[in-house]
Amino acid sequence: MKNPRSRWRTATQERIYGQKLLQALRSTKQAQSQPLKLMARSRAIKDTADLALALTAKGQNRWSRAILLRQWQKRKSCLKAAGKMRRRTRVGKPGPGLWRMSPRLRPRRRKGEKVREKLRVLSRLVPGSRRLSALTLLEEAADYAAALEMQVKAMRTLAVLLSSNDSKSEC
Repeated sequence: MKNPRSRWRTATQERIYGQKLLQALRSTKQAQSQPLKLMARSRAIKDTADLALALTAKGQNRWSRAILLRQWQKRKSCLKAAGKMRRRTRVGKPGPGLWRMSPRLRPRRRKGEKVREKLRVLSRLVPGSRRLSALTLLEEAADYAAALEMQVKAMRTLAVLLSSNDSKSEC
């Protein structure tokens, strides 16, 4: 497989992502009939940035397909509920896990169990990679990390541009 970092570091990919991000942010802002609260606004920006990233990846990776599918399902459920958002409620408090137990009481881990646990945690962090082999998971995670790195760079640039525009308008 080609190095995922080099694919996401090209100027072309950054430009494409930047254009899609700006376009998506504009459409998000126009779609809102009333101003959102801070948490809802930051969530909308994060979802928009993730969607633009997945669109830039063109669904070639599992993580990008998972993001696109999640957005499609969210839109579909919003339409079905006629604009009413459903809230998930937790049934009860989770009990204390093994990590809260004192080290003496914890069961001893077998040789490869730490690695399996870390791979399981990694699979939860990368969208669409719950049931992958270790090698495929690591490839997906490397590609996703490189894409997120590009996303952070683009959003920093956008924040600098917007803050410089705000300071010019105040003068």
